[in-house]
Amino acid sequence: MKAIIGGLLACLMILGRGERGEVPFGAERSFDALRNVPLPSPFPLSFHVVVLPADLRGLMSAVWVENNRHWDELADQNTLTQLLGTGRPTQLEYLGCLAGEVARDTLFVERFVEATNLKQLQFAVAGSCDGVEQLVGAFHTHPYRADSSGRAVKERGLSAMDLRTFGAAPDIVTMVMWDLDSIDVAVKGPDGSVRHPLPLSVR
Repeated sequence: MKAIIGGLLACLMILGRGERGEVPFGAERSFDALRNVPLPSPFPLSFHVVVLPADLRGLMSAVWVENNRHWDELADQNTLTQLLGTGRPTQLEYLGCLAGEVARDTLFVERFVEATNLKQLQFAVAGSCDGVEQLVGAFHTHPYRADSSGRAVKERGLSAMDLRTFGAAPDIVTMVMWDLDSIDVAVKGPDGSVRHPLPLSVR
């Protein structure tokens, strides 16, 4: 039985890696193996801060709320069916494509659009940002998890596997969101290396 469950979880992780996306919770958080990938890009990569408009952050937060509003409705659910996506999902991860521009030392994120071919599960998401004009990167959401008392817990950071996925992609910025008060940002340096964390300015 353990072998069957292990195989099913491995398949789920592969789904999350098929296109842009992120990995399930519980991933190890060692940053030793982050990849440095040469980055062909039309953008000058000498920026040191990312600017996110306050109204855009509000829209991103609304998406997070919509996809996580049933997080604690677990009475008739179990972990295996949620991981496989065969039960009623109480939360769904989301993937959005970020568009913007670099000016001097600042990356301005100006809008987001929903990824195409979006595949949402409770602990994984995948999709495509191909064809998005002025594409600079992507953002995804993570679901709540509960502590031993049933209270919602937020993990306020990109996981090591999130950062590896970002390192292998052509994007120059990635974000993860847990509501308005919890946004984590990573960017690419001029040599394609991953820089994390990076200051985020909301204006």
